[in-house]
Amino acid sequence: MPRDSATPPLNSLGFAKPEAETRVLVAMSGGVDSSVVAAQLAEEGYDVIGITLQLYDHGAALAKKGACCAGQDIHDARRVAERIGFPHYVLDYENTFRDAVIEEFADSYLAGATPVPCIRCNERVKFRDLLETARDLDADCMATGHYIQRKTGPNGAELHCAADPARDQSYFLFSTTPEQLDYLRFPLGHLPNKDATRALATKYGLPVADKPDSQDICFVPEGNYASVIEKLRPGAAEPGEIVHADGRVLGRHDGVIHYTIGQRRGLGIGGLSEPLYVVRLDVDSHRVIVGPKEMLSTRTVPVREVNWLGDAPMTSRPEWEIAVKVRSTRPPRAAVLRPLSDTEAEVELLTPEEGVSPGQACVFYETGGSRVLGGGWIWRGR
Repeated sequence: MPRDSATPPLNSLGFAKPEAETRVLVAMSGGVDSSVVAAQLAEEGYDVIGITLQLYDHGAALAKKGACCAGQDIHDARRVAERIGFPHYVLDYENTFRDAVIEEFADSYLAGATPVPCIRCNERVKFRDLLETARDLDADCMATGHYIQRKTGPNGAELHCAADPARDQSYFLFSTTPEQLDYLRFPLGHLPNKDATRALATKYGLPVADKPDSQDICFVPEGNYASVIEKLRPGAAEPGEIVHADGRVLGRHDGVIHYTIGQRRGLGIGGLSEPLYVVRLDVDSHRVIVGPKEMLSTRTVPVREVNWLGDAPMTSRPEWEIAVKVRSTRPPRAAVLRPLSDTEAEVELLTPEEGVSPGQACVFYETGGSRVLGGGWIWRGR
């Protein structure tokens, strides 16, 4: 059926109106990715509003004077907005971020889990509270610099992996709900690589074009989890024993918070004939349990807080043949998903994986395709 000549064509964000009448809120972190998104949309003529969230203060988090990384990122986002010429606002979300992300991170870590706070931040802060702010500002949609693709399928918006597997951030966005996905846009997901993003930053003359990528969790500089936990939970580093799975006491440690499942180096129990790995953390007895590598292999992964993005309800079948990631850095592996309820399931890995840890996410993908079907949180080992 021909389009009514009076109906304007869809713009690049999917709205049937001119770009100048389409308001888009861009979540700006101060890095090159979100800066390029804002600049590109502004150049295309959209009504762009930049928002940067002040989530934490390194000085307060680490009891260290002079730390200003959060402040520098805000400054960089503001400079980009001034360079391109669109309004930019900074919102103080420190209390929200602490309550929704940092406190749970500390508690989960102390309970022997390996949490992924970046997922909780997307779920509870950026895609919930900030998204509501976007609606309050009458924005038609919210755009971010994440490397993931939103595609329109026969049943609505779908979440797909980024075109560049090396930059794909689908693991960190599995908890995006269908309602949020309707409102979100990810303009960088189709780019072939990060060089293409930096080339756009140079094209737009952005002051952050050469800014290095952030490698650490924002409130855990240099990846030192234990030091942050000790600041947040004084006295958390209770000493205890390092025990072999067969019961032998091999040494002492300064706190289970210094260890993670699968760790081999830095155990302080040298001189043994076999390589040993952390296979379990017994928080209640302050014990670090170590054993041979084969003890890390896991085939059955229980998950809860499942967010399902498939077309049919997850419980409409007794099992699904899918692919899953149990770590962000690992490729998807073949698995069978068996729903237990709308929000709980059991995942059977067809090939056992090592180092599957409570607190990590298990993300679901369609077999042989790019679509993200959701995921859940690993909550106990077997």
